[in-house]
Amino acid sequence: MNYQEQEEYDVETLPAQEYEHKIILFNDDVNTFDYVIDMLISICDHSPEQAEQCAMIVHYKGKCCVKSGSYEDLEPRCAALLNGGLSAEIQ
Repeated sequence: MNYQEQEEYDVETLPAQEYEHKIILFNDDVNTFDYVIDMLISICDHSPEQAEQCAMIVHYKGKCCVKSGSYEDLEPRCAALLNGGLSAEIQ
């Protein structure tokens, strides 16, 4: 008799993900949609569609998670967004 053993994992027992951090982008009344979209494409590696969606969420909801990953990856990206005049933080 031949069978394959399948493992089932409970979500709570899975190993912690390496990327528990995220960049939150906040709304402002200074930067244009096009500028925010361009920044998200160049700094956060968003597609144009993804960047546009995030810009709309930020505009209407006040904030949006724009990137998740390890702190080491996110820190320079967040610094670049801040240096570009956007309001962002790592959580």
